[in-house]
Amino acid sequence: MNFLAHLYLGPQAAEPALGSVLGDFVKGPVPTLALPVGVREGIWLHRRIDGYTDQHPLVLRSKQRISPLRRRYAGILVDMYYDHLLARHWSRFHPEPLDGYAAGMYRHLLGQRELMPERARRVIELMAEHDWLSSYAQLDNLHGAVDNLARRLSRENALPGGVAELEADYAGFEADFLAFMPDVQAFVAGEFLRLPEAASKGTAKA
Repeated sequence: MNFLAHLYLGPQAAEPALGSVLGDFVKGPVPTLALPVGVREGIWLHRRIDGYTDQHPLVLRSKQRISPLRRRYAGILVDMYYDHLLARHWSRFHPEPLDGYAAGMYRHLLGQRELMPERARRVIELMAEHDWLSSYAQLDNLHGAVDNLARRLSRENALPGGVAELEADYAGFEADFLAFMPDVQAFVAGEFLRLPEAASKGTAKA
């Protein structure tokens, strides 16, 4: 899952929301991180969601839809496609319009700059400046995001033009995503009950 999905699935308060994003930027056992408990909860849940998602049959089916040319990057591409599909189908999942939800999340995140590693701060500021959370609903913007990511990688890669994979089988990816969402939502609802123990005592795996 990518940024929008992690924010949507995670707790909506400011500190856990930051943790939902920082899960891609921090390493180490969650209880030992020098961060507020709420941020640690978001990081822990981010990791649990990633572990669940990576093994889910519907997500694996989406990855198999990627051509051999880009199969090495199937995880990255499917994460970004699913954010696009969540944005496109946002009204099915949340009562607030996506632009308003995104603006509120940017305020939550940017108000906690002092807690962000430098690399995360740069990414989050770009996210807010260019409204990544809402803009991915448009395929043109998704094309740009994938191509920009390709340029940031340190080695030559097959990511440029990667949204063509989604366009070639849009209905298939969309069906996978819509069938997957109830499963991950149910999983997250159960994990919410474990958050305080997981973030503070280290007795739950992350």
